[in-house]
Amino acid sequence: MRIGTVEIKGRAALAPMAGVADRAFRKLCVEFGAAYVVGEMVSGKGLCFADRKSDELLELDEAERPAAVQLFGDDPAVMARAAELAMRHHPDVIDINMGCPAPKVAGNHCGSALMREPELCRRIVAAVAGAVPVPATAKIRKGYSAAEANAVEVAQAVEAGGAAAVTVHGRTREQMYAPPVDWDIIRAVKKAVSIPVIGNGDVDSPQAAAALYEHTGCDLIMVGRGALGAPWIFSRIEAYLTHGTLLPDPPVSMRMETLLRQITEAARLKGERVALREARKHAAWYMRGLRGAAGFRSEAGKIETLEDLVALCFQVVEANA
Repeated sequence: MRIGTVEIKGRAALAPMAGVADRAFRKLCVEFGAAYVVGEMVSGKGLCFADRKSDELLELDEAERPAAVQLFGDDPAVMARAAELAMRHHPDVIDINMGCPAPKVAGNHCGSALMREPELCRRIVAAVAGAVPVPATAKIRKGYSAAEANAVEVAQAVEAGGAAAVTVHGRTREQMYAPPVDWDIIRAVKKAVSIPVIGNGDVDSPQAAAALYEHTGCDLIMVGRGALGAPWIFSRIEAYLTHGTLLPDPPVSMRMETLLRQITEAARLKGERVALREARKHAAWYMRGLRGAAGFRSEAGKIETLEDLVALCFQVVEANA
C-alpha cells in the first residue's frame, strides 16, 4: 500500500504509544519486520512554544523508516506551524492524533474529543496537509461514546481535508482500552472512503492479524499493545500472512537478549537513569507468561542500573531453562 507517495512494503505497522514507542523500541520493531512506525504523540502547542522535550520526541533514526511523527492539538493554525517545525526531523508522514482517550488530552479538547467536531477535524487536516510536503494522516476511534459512533463521518471529513490515509481504532473514547473492540466500524470506514484505511485494535497474534484483514478489508493493520514485550510479533504476522507459517515465540534467552538490546539502546539515547526507569515496565511485559513471572516483575520494579537488568535477565533465563 501507499500513504501518499510513501510505500509501505509489509503487512503490519507499530502504533503510536506514549511512553512506549520511543526510538529504541521502534527500531527494534522494524528489525523484527514492522513495515511502518508512528512515534509518540507530541503537543503541537508545546512544539510551537519551543519545548525541548517535545522536539526530542520527534527525533527519528534512519533505521526505522518509513516513519511518521504524531502531533495533537485543536487549533488548525497551531497544528500547521507545528507540522512545519516537525519537518526538521524529516518524517515520512505527519500523523494527527484524533483518538487519544487520556483525560489530560481529551479533556483539553484534543485527541478523541475532536471527533465530536468533524468539521474541525477536516480543518486541522487541511491546515497540516497544506503546510508540509509529506502526506498527512489521522488516527481516530470508533467515536467519543457508544451514542456518538461517528467514525465514518469523521473519516470522510479528514479525507475531504486531504488526509492520505486514516487509522481507525475500533473502540470509543469512553471504552478506553476495555473490550469489546468493534471491527465492524473499521469495515464501514473502509467502504465509505477512498483513501487507505489502517485497522487497529486487539491485534495480538498472527491469527488476529489475518482475521482483521479478512473482516474489514483494510489496507494495513496497526499493532499496539500486542507488541509490548513481543516486538517479534511483526515477523510472526508477516510469516503467517505470506506463507501460512505460524512461527513460535522465541526462546526465553532470546527474549531477555532482546530486552537488553532495547534498554541498552534506550540508555544510549536518553541516558541510563531515564531509560532504566522506563525499563521496569518493559521488563514486566517481556516476562509475561514465564515461570516465576510474578516475582520477576516485582524485581523489575526495583532495577536502577543496566547491571541490575542484566542480572535479572540471567535469573529469568535460569529459572526457565
